[in-house]
Amino acid sequence: MEDKRNGNQFWKLRAKHGRDKLFKTPELLWEAACEYFDWCDKNPLSEQKAFAYQGEITKTDLYKMRAYTMSGLCLYLDCTDDYFRSFKSQNRDDKKDYITVIGKIEKTIYTQKFTGAAADLLNANIIARDLGLADKTENINKNIPLTLKEVEALIEDLEKKSEEED
Repeated sequence: MEDKRNGNQFWKLRAKHGRDKLFKTPELLWEAACEYFDWCDKNPLSEQKAFAYQGEITKTDLYKMRAYTMSGLCLYLDCTDDYFRSFKSQNRDDKKDYITVIGKIEKTIYTQKFTGAAADLLNANIIARDLGLADKTENINKNIPLTLKEVEALIEDLEKKSEEED
């Protein structure tokens, strides 16, 4: 007697397995990324501002640079960040070509953000953190014991600074 239950074998009924490759060549990947960059440039963010001139209030749109992002690129390309990153890790004959294009895409995104922040077209604090450029403060506690006189001198200095600020 033949077992006609599909059970957990339903996936075998598919004609093909997995998703088609979005980018059959590295050139197509670069072309798609350039479409995203072009879209970002042609679709800046807008902010409505109100201005008063001679008692009359006018509202106008101010256009702001849209930052290129890997997440935005992946949304535009209809793929996940993991899918995009998988091009770097897959073993293929054309792996080097894909890595070259991905590096070019990443450098384009980095440069656009950096120059946009440097020109004050993007929020410099947010971009610096995103690019890993935030200032680093190093606090070193050497655990060197202070004498009573040194502690009293530090307290006096702090009190003087506090009084000067008032």
